[in-house]
Amino acid sequence: MSPLLDTLLQAALAAGAVILHHYEAGTPATAKADGSPVTEADREAEAVILAALRRFDPAIPVVAEEEAEAGRLPTAESTRFFLVDPLDGTREFVGRNGDFTVNIALIEDGVPVAGIVFAPVCGRLFLGEAGRAFETAVEGGHAGPLHPIAVRTAPARPVAVASRSHPTPETSAWLASHAITQTVSRGSSLKFCLLAAGEADVYPRLGRTMEWDTAAGDAVLRAAGGRVVTLDGAPLRYGKRRQLDEADYANPHFLAFGDPAGERWLAPTPASAAAV
Repeated sequence: MSPLLDTLLQAALAAGAVILHHYEAGTPATAKADGSPVTEADREAEAVILAALRRFDPAIPVVAEEEAEAGRLPTAESTRFFLVDPLDGTREFVGRNGDFTVNIALIEDGVPVAGIVFAPVCGRLFLGEAGRAFETAVEGGHAGPLHPIAVRTAPARPVAVASRSHPTPETSAWLASHAITQTVSRGSSLKFCLLAAGEADVYPRLGRTMEWDTAAGDAVLRAAGGRVVTLDGAPLRYGKRRQLDEADYANPHFLAFGDPAGERWLAPTPASAAAV
């Protein structure tokens, strides 16, 4: 394992331990300015991750969800920076269904080149960089052996993954227009990881996300051989600031898939075109 991935692994494990402590204690949530929930687990896990990344290389800027919410963003823009969501899926955390993750990614020139996604409750941890992706089981706060993962060839009846907490009519219309009848609803970045591990095939996201929501899962999926593209087929990019009609670091709608032949799902149909 590279020093970078080892740093991300140790940071994610430490953050996961903080989150599990609050999960077991039943930490309450408050509302942010945009109405989304936040807890002390989010804040404390983010502090743990930020400290670990500073120890690794204090020169690499970090864009983290709770820091961004507080208006604390890097003053100078950089083509190389970390993106952090300390607790992706706070609604799942509050709802106590276990579908939440720790997300950390490294971005270079708009591309997520390394990332880690850790689901503390189920103990699944995914990481990847440089065309290599792995999964490991975490027990008692310790990661086991790494097992390589890769996307699969889409079967005749592909399986889609969709957001558990943020379903949209547009997503339902897209699935219907592409005759996809098998859908698994999951929270957080686990949707990307199911594609990376060959357990599902396509993830249409026709709803709002932020870069820290997607970067780590995107990195793992790309390392496993998959792709994440906007609806016009261009790779989803990171570091989007000064957008005309959106906030800094907001994503457009996108499509993630494992099988390279998944580009066929970009072909417009009357129903999907109307929905988008």
